[in-house]
Amino acid sequence: MTRDLRRYARQTNVRLIGGALLLLFIVGDGLIYLIYGKSAVLMSLLCLLAGLTPVALTLLALSLLAWVTKKVRGE
Repeated sequence: MTRDLRRYARQTNVRLIGGALLLLFIVGDGLIYLIYGKSAVLMSLLCLLAGLTPVALTLLALSLLAWVTKKVRGE
C-alpha cells in the first residue's frame, strides 16, 4: 500500500482554505446581518470579494505556470 503524502497535504490545504472561507462568509456575514442589517451585508460581500480578487488572480497565475511547466517537461 503506497501513500501519496503530497496529494494528502494538497487535499488538506484545500479543505482548510475552504473551511476558512466558509467561516468568513457565513459566520462573518451572518453576524454583520444580525448586527447591522441587509445593506451592510451587501457592502461586506463586495469588500470581501474585492479583497479576495488579487489572491485568486495570483493563484490562477501560479496554476497556469505549473501547468506550462508540466507541459514543457513532458509530464
